[in-house]
Amino acid sequence: MHTTISIIDIERESYKDSPIHRLDGRIKIIASLIIIFYAVSLPRMEGASLDKLFFLELYLLLAIVFAKLNPIYIAIRYLLALPFGLVIAALQPFFRQSFLEEFTVHTLPFGITWTEEGLLFGSILFAKFTVCVTAVILLSSTTSMRDIVESAQRLKLPKEFALLFSMMVRYLFMFWGVYRRMRTAQISRCFSIWNKKVPRKWILEQIGYAITSLFIRSYEQGERTYQSMLSRGYDYSAHTYVREKKIKIKDAFFIASSAAVVLFTHLI
Repeated sequence: MHTTISIIDIERESYKDSPIHRLDGRIKIIASLIIIFYAVSLPRMEGASLDKLFFLELYLLLAIVFAKLNPIYIAIRYLLALPFGLVIAALQPFFRQSFLEEFTVHTLPFGITWTEEGLLFGSILFAKFTVCVTAVILLSSTTSMRDIVESAQRLKLPKEFALLFSMMVRYLFMFWGVYRRMRTAQISRCFSIWNKKVPRKWILEQIGYAITSLFIRSYEQGERTYQSMLSRGYDYSAHTYVREKKIKIKDAFFIASSAAVVLFTHLI
């Protein structure tokens, strides 16, 4: 079964047709930020925070189902981000948190100790990480990259950031194509990083050459792009045109329902 995904597959998901896909990008950005900010602001040492985070995660998962997103893509994207949060959370039971004074200590074999307070703190930290990552995955899977940039500009994102994001979106897919051609060339020459018949040093050298080549091509493309922009009259005061877009009733309903879910979660 083919389970690997590319940036093209992720972007293709954002062009599906569902009620959430059709929402205004500004509304989805604001709703995601509301959920993320609330999740992060929850107390870090209260067991009730886990219940509230579970409720928020359930709401996001229901939105993912309602958006008809591919569950395999969602799971793979979450697993790619999982090591960053899981490692930090898993280490918390073995550390003494500086904001606590008393600990309930338990001893494991080989003299390793862990604390109940650290376990609670790590669990809440991991739950916050899961809610935030799910919110970002939902936003990026139902909103195209270009629409995210335009929506951020409508929300008065500073033009410097808007320009950087616009350039990133425009050339991200091009560099992905360059990377894919490099990988195709390597595979056609029977190159594999798992090949045990060649020295590890040689494999690392080839990987280094590929990374260097990609950086050089990126630099050269950036130079050509900038020169083209200058030849077309670009300067620091240039503005990117963004068409006006009105908020519809369905957009207001979605942001109101998201705010209501957060309020209800806070009160339970």
